[in-house]
Amino acid sequence: MTRYFGAPDGRRLAYQDTGGAGPVVLCLAGLTRSARDFAGLAAHLAGREGRGYRVLRLDARGRGLSEWAGDPVAEYTVPVEAGDALALLDHLEVRRAAIIGTSRGGILGLVIGATAPKRLSCLVLNDIGPVIEPRGLDNIMGYLGIEPKAASFEAMAVALERAMGAEFPDLSSRQWLGFARTIYHDQGGRPRLSYDARLRDAVEAAIEAAPADLWPLFDALAGLAILTVRGGNSDILSAETLAEMARRRPDMAHVTVPNRGHAPFLDEPAAVAAIDKFLERHAG
Repeated sequence: MTRYFGAPDGRRLAYQDTGGAGPVVLCLAGLTRSARDFAGLAAHLAGREGRGYRVLRLDARGRGLSEWAGDPVAEYTVPVEAGDALALLDHLEVRRAAIIGTSRGGILGLVIGATAPKRLSCLVLNDIGPVIEPRGLDNIMGYLGIEPKAASFEAMAVALERAMGAEFPDLSSRQWLGFARTIYHDQGGRPRLSYDARLRDAVEAAIEAAPADLWPLFDALAGLAILTVRGGNSDILSAETLAEMARRRPDMAHVTVPNRGHAPFLDEPAAVAAIDKFLERHAG
């Protein structure tokens, strides 16, 4: 069931709350994505025998079922969205949570960990680190804010496989169709953007500004348990960046998921096993 709460500036934001009284896990999605990305992982974590987690999944403002911004450049920013995530925890009177952040959601986790460390028990970074590879960013800008042309979800699945098949080479036709239905809104059988297209304006403005150095945020997380999941074919998080993260934080857990680009779905056996082990040790 989708629930709603008011952000600090009054925006109506949607979230899902699954599970019971176990440790809280907050899932934060990527730039254009929504809570639906974590549906399978949430069911797995909430349903674990003997230790079911309480899993929160937030639709960032302008994504999924959350209200769109009035001023996209001012509102679709990392500081505002990090504040929204903390506001959800406040709304639910959650003192401390583990965060699982995919891509931009992971950057939000870095910010929260650096600025409000007492609110985090641990952090899972899904295919994101302190260096965002330019090629991956160029790929994102190639589709950001552009409505798909496919007339059906079946056609959209074919288009996704054509565009991303090299990075996700082992997906079946059924999985590509499920992927399409996860990331696009269904408008009378036609796939449509499930986010505010003006998000592109905010990203372009951020690119034009001086690029942020994320290494200080990462270095500020000393003492916070971190697991980094990388897609073996990722164009966003390079193997070199992951190696530097591990050098700076020898205690950081990490796993590379084969046959996945940006970003792993977190239903892969290697990813699920790593997350289970990590949360069992640190989320409580």
